[in-house]
Amino acid sequence: MSAATDAAALGPAARRGAVTQAVHDSLVVARRNLLRMLRIPEVLVFGLVQPIMFVVLFSYVFGGSIAVGGSTSPAAYREYLMAGIFAQTVTFATAGSGAGIAEDMHKGLVDRFRSLPMTRGAVLTGRTLADLVQTALTLLVLAGVALIVGWRTHTDAGRILLGFVLLLLLGHAFSWIGALIGLSVRTPEAATSGGLVWLFPLTFVSNAFVPTTNMPAFLRHIAEWNPFSTTVQACRRLFGNLPPHYPVPDAWPMQHPVTASLIWSVVIILVFRFLAVRKYRSATG
Repeated sequence: MSAATDAAALGPAARRGAVTQAVHDSLVVARRNLLRMLRIPEVLVFGLVQPIMFVVLFSYVFGGSIAVGGSTSPAAYREYLMAGIFAQTVTFATAGSGAGIAEDMHKGLVDRFRSLPMTRGAVLTGRTLADLVQTALTLLVLAGVALIVGWRTHTDAGRILLGFVLLLLLGHAFSWIGALIGLSVRTPEAATSGGLVWLFPLTFVSNAFVPTTNMPAFLRHIAEWNPFSTTVQACRRLFGNLPPHYPVPDAWPMQHPVTASLIWSVVIILVFRFLAVRKYRSATG
């Protein structure tokens, strides 16, 4: 039986002890992964290159060519764009999460963890927590670059902070999808490819880069109920980056994006954490 199952049989005190042990083990694994990132700084540096390129290219290549809210102003498009770039950055980190877990499995590191007196789910939780810290650092740098190219917010600090919290929550949710992919393939290369193949349609069939109003009807409905689009819409509203005459779709997630973003992220975490931990136990059992 797992520690959680044993604790359930022994009573509340044992359950509290099991939770404490699981938290401790997860933090130990997270620390191990963070130290590993510090020893290989090029991973973080190269992780910043792609989103920075997207900011610069989309801002100066497409800015002025795409109308948002009836305006073709490059400045208006930059403000509209940034929530989409932020969301794309946190979701693309999924591929790195899956590749890291696949590499640990391939090298036998997970087998060594199994020999230690630790909760099994801590290996995955620690990895996703470390990835969350890396994503937060990436977002911080990316926000600085966005300010340099002209991005501005028009609300209070509390709403801006909530926007970034929603982005990190989405990134954490998607990292569990990456964990499941990493456990389901045999090589890190396959995990990287598997982590990206579904992310491109998810991010581009959305409101990240263009309004959904001109999409075909079936694509528009998909985009408006896309969890990625929901978080982008929530951030635009919280950052004050929705253009004055921007047509807000009638779909419920677009009308209530903050609530919908929270629901989507929590559901994804609950479902894919359960699936990933179960896959981990079957793979190492």
